[in-house]
Amino acid sequence: MADRVTAPRRRGYREGVGGEMLAEFLGTFVLILLGVGSVAVAVVGLPGSGRQFVDFGPANWLIICWGWGLAVVFGVYVAGGISGAHINPAVTLAFAVRRDFPLKKVPAYWLAQVCGAFVAAALVYACYRWAIDAADAKAGLARDESLATYSIFATFPAEYFGDSWWGPLLDQIVGTGILLLLVCALIDLKNVAPLSNLHPFLIGLVVVAIGLTFGTNAGYAINPARDFGPRLFTYFEGWGDIALPGTFGWFSGYWWIPIVGPLIGGVAGVLVYDLIIKPVVTARARAMEAQEEGPATEEA
Repeated sequence: MADRVTAPRRRGYREGVGGEMLAEFLGTFVLILLGVGSVAVAVVGLPGSGRQFVDFGPANWLIICWGWGLAVVFGVYVAGGISGAHINPAVTLAFAVRRDFPLKKVPAYWLAQVCGAFVAAALVYACYRWAIDAADAKAGLARDESLATYSIFATFPAEYFGDSWWGPLLDQIVGTGILLLLVCALIDLKNVAPLSNLHPFLIGLVVVAIGLTFGTNAGYAINPARDFGPRLFTYFEGWGDIALPGTFGWFSGYWWIPIVGPLIGGVAGVLVYDLIIKPVVTARARAMEAQEEGPATEEA
């Protein structure tokens, strides 16, 4: 009987980049669902529900900062074992630049991340549209005039910047640079990286820290998908020029800043770590390995 020839099994989409795209989609979806949801609670949920009787203040900002930090934690846990849980185009580009990630996969990851963010924004809106409509009605504003309800979904610059683009752009570069610098430190096993799968918690704390220190300048998007996916949704849902091109009162044509700034900042962050810290920890690790091996000795 002739030997049976077994054809090589074709890889299913779940085993290749298709599966990684699904993980990035769902990880980003979780990130935006919980993060944008926390902003909805702070901006329209608590005030509109009768559970808050004072104006938006520091307590509301803490809800937002911790909401986004925990959103990062669980988004990373969802996708980490499959795609590395970039859930941020700036992370994807930065890892590609440092050659930790194939450049050819960057567009696929970006697409999955933006789609996940868009769908998550739509679901938050579906859950909070009554509160949003009530807030707009109370303020006497049409939807395309309501910066407050728009701010649930995407970012805008503080009024003190005026129509300057440089200040918000610098803020996004610095914020995302800090994020990637610290991510590189937290995943570097030759440094003092955390063990036992604690990376997501500490990366989430990094986002909390950025929100507490740089958040009020421009809403600390530090993630092009986090801003553009929900921004695109709000444009289609009636916020008009506030969303795209990003024009309201003191700012105009703002939409590109939370995209370009994080992409520049992410690359800058990894370059700073790789140029300053990585060579030192690599050299020290090699020295310790050589010391442990000891001098070669001849057998008698």
